[in-house]
Amino acid sequence: MAELLADLFISLDGFAGGEGFGPYFGYGGPELDAWVEEHLAEPQQVVLGRKTYEALASISAGLDSVSTGLTAVPKLVVSNTLEEPLAWANSRLLRGDAAEELRRVKDESDRPLRTMGSLSLVKSLLQAGVLERLRFMVFPVIAGPRGREPAFAELAAQHLELVETQVLDGRLVLLEYRTRT
Repeated sequence: MAELLADLFISLDGFAGGEGFGPYFGYGGPELDAWVEEHLAEPQQVVLGRKTYEALASISAGLDSVSTGLTAVPKLVVSNTLEEPLAWANSRLLRGDAAEELRRVKDESDRPLRTMGSLSLVKSLLQAGVLERLRFMVFPVIAGPRGREPAFAELAAQHLELVETQVLDGRLVLLEYRTRT
């Protein structure tokens, strides 16, 4: 059975995005770039919600290693509004209840599943007990009123178990947790 990991990039005050910050909240660096490439090269199926799929598909035409890696990796797109065939190579549509569909995929797969962004999807999967791990890349910025998409507002309390920490580029903190499902 495959495991499902959610990867989220967040500000220190817990926002998944914000106005005027740019990629990586303006804190890119060589260790972060290497981390992204390393984890993209791992065997996996990437799980995306519709908004994240559309955003990543629109920027994936580049020839850099991240764009080509994202295009090459198998992608499962959870949406009840998109139609097949999906334009981005190696993408397959999952319709219906996201938690039920991903439980089925996990049961049938030996390849780990990993979300990228897709905050609404991650929240629903966390509430449904489908996620085994959460990994946060915390950027040293307080988004304040410019923050968009609060990561876990309105969710029920969850207790997590810390399994790994890492500092990248001397300023980013990676926190990996196991859920207690």
